Amino acid sequence: MLLLVSFLFSVATLAEQKETLGDWDVHYIAFDSTFITPEIAKHYGIVRSKYNGVINISVLNTESQVAQSAVLTGTARNLLGVSKKLLFKEITEGEAIYYLAVIPFSDQETFHIAVDINDGKNKQVLKFQHKFYVE
Repeated sequence: MLLLVSFLFSVATLAEQKETLGDWDVHYIAFDSTFITPEIAKHYGIVRSKYNGVINISVLNTESQVAQSAVLTGTARNLLGVSKKLLFKEITEGEAIYYLAVIPFSDQETFHIAVDINDGKNKQVLKFQHKFYVE
């Protein structure tokens, strides 16, 4: 469904971040789930709530910029040390591959996020932090 790709592209152009990890360009963004339309949320099984965030990651080959399939696992640890497991769902739309995880949060909660990316040959770890706000 190209709706998600279009939506994520428009959100990503505002706040997307990128890390080069080995042979991959890893693009990532975290945002409030209420930014997703009800139709897209329903299609992908995402519960829209002002207390749910979404982490979106895409893995591209650095040379060809072709989307790469991988297994993503991760954790998000808040400033009090409470860890939450991130369960990523692979979304394939045409040539695009995205990985989405939903994370519940409290207002102004900051998470240190670590995501293991493994394609069976290579393994890298993406680390970033994000502060979520209740809108």
